[in-house]
Amino acid sequence: MAPGQLPSTIAGPVDHEIVIKKSRFLTHLEPVGTMAEADAAIAAVRKQYWDAGHHCVALIVGPHADQQRSSDDGEPAGTAGVPMLTVLRRRDVTDVVAIVTRYFGGILLGAAGLARAYSSSVIEALDRAVLVRRAEMAEVRIDVPHLDAGRVEHALRNWARTTGSVVSEPTYDTLAHFNLFVSPDLMTSLGDELAVVSPGAKPVVGAIQIVNVTS
Repeated sequence: MAPGQLPSTIAGPVDHEIVIKKSRFLTHLEPVGTMAEADAAIAAVRKQYWDAGHHCVALIVGPHADQQRSSDDGEPAGTAGVPMLTVLRRRDVTDVVAIVTRYFGGILLGAAGLARAYSSSVIEALDRAVLVRRAEMAEVRIDVPHLDAGRVEHALRNWARTTGSVVSEPTYDTLAHFNLFVSPDLMTSLGDELAVVSPGAKPVVGAIQIVNVTS
């Protein structure tokens, strides 16, 4: 993982179904910010599919994937929740809950077969998710005279596209104000860019924040 980069999350809910030996595995992925939100998502799926035999769960919450939990929900120990959680870890995602609902089809899959089915369910659902990349970035304000605004904005947006930085829409009063989110290790590069397009502009560095960089 690059310096300052954090685990990704997903942009929105994903639902996906696979059928293995007549058993239906319905996967629901949902972005969540807290354990309470994850529990609410789990409760909603249980209510929707109240007649299913199992609702197995894996979840990771926190900017640095601080909180993790899984449940086999009655399946043989280690055949559902842990394989699902392993997929989330390997995909390096956080703030997401995965719930796989199983309708038994009458054919036993065995421990290895169950583990493959539950992990495959989450893999295929994640393949359909839109990922949102996150990073710890410094908020930077740049103030320039109005006469320089167009040239500076064009240069900043080109620079941001090549560095993974984020430029907000400018605001104007007596000066033009540009707000950027920049990886701290790129501050020298930003200063060099400003020295060319607006030699008098000095970036003012604020707090480090977690920013959704791309989706």
